[in-house]
Amino acid sequence: MLKHGSSIRFTATEIDELAELGIDVAGAKSVKDFAAALEPWLHALAETRPDLLDKIATECAARKGIRQFPEQS
Repeated sequence: MLKHGSSIRFTATEIDELAELGIDVAGAKSVKDFAAALEPWLHALAETRPDLLDKIATECAARKGIRQFPEQS
């Protein structure tokens, strides 16, 4: 992904790889568009594999240096 300010572009290979996962980023031109493309996939993942979604969130937070808070009851 190439990013310049709030604009983004994906290579054809990246578009194809994400499409294999069911994520359509072909028309995404901004971070907001990318988030909108990911949202249905993330909701499906939360319903079917919440454990995997937690692992992804934990790894993303660790790479960004963000401390995650424990889930509240």
